[in-house]
Amino acid sequence: MMDQSPIIEKIKKLLALSASNNEHEAALAASHVQRLLSEHNLALADIDAAVRPAKADQVETAVAKTLPKWVRHLSAGVCDAFDCQAIHHPAAGKMTFIGVGADVQIAAYTFSYLDNTVRRLCSSYMKQYPADRLAARQRELLRQSYYLGAVDTIYGRLQKQKQQTPITPGALVPVKQGLIKLAVQELGTIRTVHSRRSFINKNAYNQGQEDGRDVGIHRGIDGGGSTQIGKI
Repeated sequence: MMDQSPIIEKIKKLLALSASNNEHEAALAASHVQRLLSEHNLALADIDAAVRPAKADQVETAVAKTLPKWVRHLSAGVCDAFDCQAIHHPAAGKMTFIGVGADVQIAAYTFSYLDNTVRRLCSSYMKQYPADRLAARQRELLRQSYYLGAVDTIYGRLQKQKQQTPITPGALVPVKQGLIKLAVQELGTIRTVHSRRSFINKNAYNQGQEDGRDVGIHRGIDGGGSTQIGKI
């Protein structure tokens, strides 16, 4: 059997970096940890009992006080992919991502990057429908349809990525879930928002789906996209 001691030592060093106050450095180190664990068929429990998580971490990012349906779906897709949970605080205009270790850093960066990217793509798409040619209500229907289509595709791609390379080794899944649940409870009463059925423009929705296939879903961990995120 191959001696995995060098790999284990490398992972330990990366785990130490994943706790860095530098969010980009932490997220990048965490991505390397996940890759090495997958490549060498290791679990964190194999590395060292001391690295087992003791609590969930929180990262917050600024968002609108009222979130459109597509943003809620995007945050849900990112959280599911990276084993986290997101709580929206309407009064404060912020979203708190809750997860264990570097997962939450990666989730917050990925969400912000994808949010910015989808908005940019939609802005480009809407240039063919100037305000002097379409009523405001019609333009808004096109815009929201495009957003929903793009997020639908991205959500599916994130799910596929998780199936191919799970973020959490099986033995740690219940541990992480328990820590996240405890952290959410400490935030107090959480209001659940139920999405209403949306009217869509089929052409705009389809174009959003098509453009969503070309969005890089790994960009959130390689420094792409600027965003104001603070660890709390």
